[in-house]
Amino acid sequence: MFTMANRIITITRQYGSGGREVGEKLANALGVEFYDNKLLEIAAGSSGIHKSHFEENDERRSNSFLYLLSTTYGQGGVPFDDALFFAQLEAIRKIASEGPCVIIGRCADYALRDFSKVLNIFISAPFEVRVKRAIEVYGIAEKHAENYVKRIDKQRTSYYNYYTDKRWGQPQNYQICVDSSALGIDRTVDALKRFADDFYGRT
Repeated sequence: MFTMANRIITITRQYGSGGREVGEKLANALGVEFYDNKLLEIAAGSSGIHKSHFEENDERRSNSFLYLLSTTYGQGGVPFDDALFFAQLEAIRKIASEGPCVIIGRCADYALRDFSKVLNIFISAPFEVRVKRAIEVYGIAEKHAENYVKRIDKQRTSYYNYYTDKRWGQPQNYQICVDSSALGIDRTVDALKRFADDFYGRT
């Protein structure tokens, strides 16, 4: 029988799908810790790399010019991008080993692939819905919104595909895939809470 202590949930999301909001509300509904930007603080603290580097490269690899400027980090000549990724990976594993939580993005499903009974969720929404949310909720200028949504999704896809042996957004990577626009944010949270309760045996 699984207990609350076993509830480790990862959320991968398309930009503009409301995945972060869903994740935070789901964590609150389950009474567990929520990790998004807080994860970057933990990775910075444990690695000795300044938090700004994690924020500047969050879920994306540096372009070639910045990559050349950053050269290497640490012993063994580890590329800087890779050092950031592995620091986050270790932070994710540390967080999951310490208690129940919801973790947003950053290849968390891959980082926790050896942990037992992790609930991996993918949240999507139609492109036009995501563009509308980018404008109305995130404050992206209307004339730039479509390209911005496409660019962030492309960055997340490239980052995930580069660092894992899986393909970003493929249904087989997750226990449940949800279109957040079908029910709206709050009802999506309710549905995912019921799914999590059943997945973990309603303990």
